[in-house]
Amino acid sequence: MAQALACSAAPFVFGSSPIPAAQAQDASLTQPGLNFYPSPRLIRAEILTEMPAKFRRTGVKSEWSTVNKVGQPPVDCFIEGLTLDQQGNLYVVDVPFGRLFKISPDLEWTQLAEWDGEPGGMALHPSGKFFITDYKQGLLTFDPNTNKIAPFLGRRDSERFKGLNDLTFALNGDIYFTDQGQTGLQDPTGRVYRLRTNGQLDLLLSTGVSPNGLVLHPNESVLFVAMTRDNSVWRVPLFPDGTTGKVGRFVSFYGVSGPDSISIDEQANLFVPHASLSSVFVINPDGEPIARIVSPKGKTTTNIKFGGPDRKTVYITQSDTGAILKTSWDIPGRRLYAETGRT
Repeated sequence: MAQALACSAAPFVFGSSPIPAAQAQDASLTQPGLNFYPSPRLIRAEILTEMPAKFRRTGVKSEWSTVNKVGQPPVDCFIEGLTLDQQGNLYVVDVPFGRLFKISPDLEWTQLAEWDGEPGGMALHPSGKFFITDYKQGLLTFDPNTNKIAPFLGRRDSERFKGLNDLTFALNGDIYFTDQGQTGLQDPTGRVYRLRTNGQLDLLLSTGVSPNGLVLHPNESVLFVAMTRDNSVWRVPLFPDGTTGKVGRFVSFYGVSGPDSISIDEQANLFVPHASLSSVFVINPDGEPIARIVSPKGKTTTNIKFGGPDRKTVYITQSDTGAILKTSWDIPGRRLYAETGRT
């Protein structure tokens, strides 16, 4: 009986017999642990700034809050769309109240625009205009010279989108964007589009499970798409002829929500903010976690962008608290289209 108990307590490796206790003890000195890869590095982010009280709409109901925060008090803000310009200014949108804010290097907040929309993603064009994915209005632009919001693409073949969520630019100016709507495991019909610079609109995916953030591999041969309700990131190969195939699940997570607006560094390490785990997970090109950036406040980490002169400063939106977090990384973020100088 004692021998049987000892055997049953021995460590187990999938696909093998139980390891003798003595051998397991020796192995523990060299093996990283039961995950079969080294323990991820833990990084604690700090709060850089928070939305000032004068801009918070405390107690104000919104259609977005009613649908997305069922059973909870209405939110006073929910910031996303984190974007940086060459002068060190930060920009965020406020989803439930259709607002756009600028945050100066000295951390002064300024409201630039407000409209009847639910903006989610935002990216800067080399021309200086911002492109915004809006759940209600489609693809919009914001011109900082006039402070005007304008429609850019509201429909496809006269059909409205389900509800746009996020976007990213290729280095040639093509726009990749997600059409999430209310899709999920119950309705896996979320879509991913590519809008070419010549106006051609390509449907790359139509079976997405709540497609959200997306980012291109540094060599632009692969598109990574966060599928929030699948709690995963999908890997979408991009072929030279413009088609795609053999789409796969690159990495999986857990939790009440899921991955949100993702980013990537020059060595193809993927940065995945999780909207219910207070963290940004860093995943290497093989799909293994190598770091976890932890928020000091709130659970809803949604966006991550690289900034600073060397693109090694990491900024993160903590949406449920209206905060922007900051930390650093030792590898520069992927070069952005806005940095190419093209128009």
